[in-house]
Amino acid sequence: MTAKTPKRLLIRTWGCQMNVYDSNRMADVLAPLGYAPTEVADEADMVILNTCHIREKAADKVFSDLGRLRGVKEARAERGDRMIIAVAGCVAQAEGAEISRRAPYVDIVLGPQTYHRLPEMVARASRAAGAQIETDFPAEAKFDHLPHAAGTSEPVGFLTVQEGCDKFCSFCVVPYTRGAEFSRPLDQVVAEARSMVVRGAREIVLLGQNVNAYHGAPGGLAALLHAVAAIPGVARLRYTTSHPRDMDDALIAAHRELPTLLPLLHLPVQSGSDRMLAAMNRGHTAADFRRVVDRLRTARPEIAFSSDFIAGHPGESDADHAATLRLIRDVGFSQSFSFMYSPRPGTPAAGAGSQVPEDVKQARLAEIQDLLRIQAEAFNISREGMVMDVLVTGPAKRPGQMAGRSPWLQPVHFDAPDTLAGQVARVRVTAGRKNSLAAALLSEESAATWHGGEVGAFTPAQENQAA
Repeated sequence: MTAKTPKRLLIRTWGCQMNVYDSNRMADVLAPLGYAPTEVADEADMVILNTCHIREKAADKVFSDLGRLRGVKEARAERGDRMIIAVAGCVAQAEGAEISRRAPYVDIVLGPQTYHRLPEMVARASRAAGAQIETDFPAEAKFDHLPHAAGTSEPVGFLTVQEGCDKFCSFCVVPYTRGAEFSRPLDQVVAEARSMVVRGAREIVLLGQNVNAYHGAPGGLAALLHAVAAIPGVARLRYTTSHPRDMDDALIAAHRELPTLLPLLHLPVQSGSDRMLAAMNRGHTAADFRRVVDRLRTARPEIAFSSDFIAGHPGESDADHAATLRLIRDVGFSQSFSFMYSPRPGTPAAGAGSQVPEDVKQARLAEIQDLLRIQAEAFNISREGMVMDVLVTGPAKRPGQMAGRSPWLQPVHFDAPDTLAGQVARVRVTAGRKNSLAAALLSEESAATWHGGEVGAFTPAQENQAA
């Protein structure tokens, strides 16, 4: 008897690691229906575009991709082959009706809270013409309906523990596309993390739009971190993305108490101006942010910070911009993300007066990025001579070299056998470069955890010496 040919599934993912997690879980949901992965659109029986609405012109990029897929779908139909096209994620949530109007050949439109319903939606799409649209925020938790993940994990396992946001920052669409804050129960998260470790993950990354607002257990995110850190085989642990308002005492203490918790925290501040922070509805001041940073550095002297910055939010003045540059110099960042403000339909800032001219936004962004680049390179140089444990992620471009990530997530390259892939190796940093570290392997023995005793703290003064 001839084995049945599997159906082919192509998922294209934009945006954050939470979208990557969602794409992996959609593949898990569809696997029982016989869908196996492909990277080739021409051979795909189903294509899912998992979209992000954070960046500028996100919807335009989706419609452009859909236009190309339309031709592929029509060519397959001429051969007698069916292709199902689905649009998932935040663009689907925000613009589902517009997608159906402009691209009627799309079969399924589903928001980020409904992908556990994919099998039912695929069945309906196979039986009937017209798009199947699911963009509600259902009462039942989608995580309760998902199958166990299958296959082998990458060395880094991304695990969504919290979704949605109740902060309503003026520039952000997340509360409208992901809904109110929801946290998964601690036991459910620990079980999934344990499964990832069994399948090969050495580093667990807890994900959330506002992850330190996690309330799935008494004790919040700190309690969850302690529980995941206790799983045998977890060598490294981190979480993202955080909000300064939710850095409570227990969470700050976890950075002192848990050696597996990496000494890098992504803590978005967006602006150094109190006037702009109020306009953004951030709910904290620049001084509040500095106090949180100081407390974390007291708890974990070797900790470094990354952040997000927006240049040219409506109403931003030269003085506001100068305050942002001052905060960057005062705090010091090992890496960061910075963007020009761009309006998101439906957000308060989109309709605000005093929009900053494009050329002014561009000039301010360039100043921010120049300063952040100087700090990042200085941070890399400060690692020279240090001994550290590196998570080996796979072969580097140069033959005979392996690539990995430092405890501060810098790319690290060093000569080593490929048998170290997926392991933690001890290296000595030989050179700090603009965007990476060069290192020499000290031991091929896998390390269980990262120990901070052989590396020193890095202060803003060191960063500013290079500025």
